[in-house]
Amino acid sequence: MDETTQDAIEELHAMLDRARVIVPFTGAGISTESGVPDFRSPGSPWMTNKPIPFEAFLASREARIEAWRRKFVMDDHYRDARPNRGHRALATLVAEGRSPGVITQNIDGLHQASGIAEDGVIELHGNGTYATCLSCGWRHELSAIRAEFEASGEPASCMMCAGIVKTATISFGQQMPQQPMLRAHELTMSADLYLVAGSSLVVFPAATFPVIAKRNGAKLVILNREATDLDPIADLVVRSEIGPALARLAN
Repeated sequence: MDETTQDAIEELHAMLDRARVIVPFTGAGISTESGVPDFRSPGSPWMTNKPIPFEAFLASREARIEAWRRKFVMDDHYRDARPNRGHRALATLVAEGRSPGVITQNIDGLHQASGIAEDGVIELHGNGTYATCLSCGWRHELSAIRAEFEASGEPASCMMCAGIVKTATISFGQQMPQQPMLRAHELTMSADLYLVAGSSLVVFPAATFPVIAKRNGAKLVILNREATDLDPIADLVVRSEIGPALARLAN
């Protein structure tokens, strides 16, 4: 690690120590150390298994079959993923009362697996570890859906109402979930330090939250391997993997 990066990490921890309310905002980069592929890296399996747009999923049985096929292919890529140092570091901030919760664009459930309670993780893009009925909202476990899909080749339908069942993620073209968006705004407005960790900040409307925090007077820190469009307004930019940068908190 070069001296510039090390100095930035030291400043990051000094800012964390001074902060009263830390609100982390996480993206795919925090989970890559756990073996979860991100969307934009060269050779990413997401490029050959892109999520089916919401309207197509609704309109076509064939699209639903393909969506479930791709879902299970991707699940196999990170079935053994476990929380890494970055997840554990943020869980420490929550456990110590220094953070009211984590806002995430991720769908992998690793923040919950790191020890943060369900109500302490605001999932802007839903959760890919289970499914729900689009009609009645009944929760369905993926293990049962996969077994039935592999046996019959048919897309899942609801055991309660026979409605269309979909992973509990927010697909392209699907309306953003109102309650998580409201909670994310509430947490954002409470922050005096807003920590973006592992997000490229190109997916909207989620990427507006760091801007809202900055305009509300919070210090904005962006911890990411690559440059983002919001780097110019950040109070500190740290170009690093998440785990090494936050390791002392995880320990």
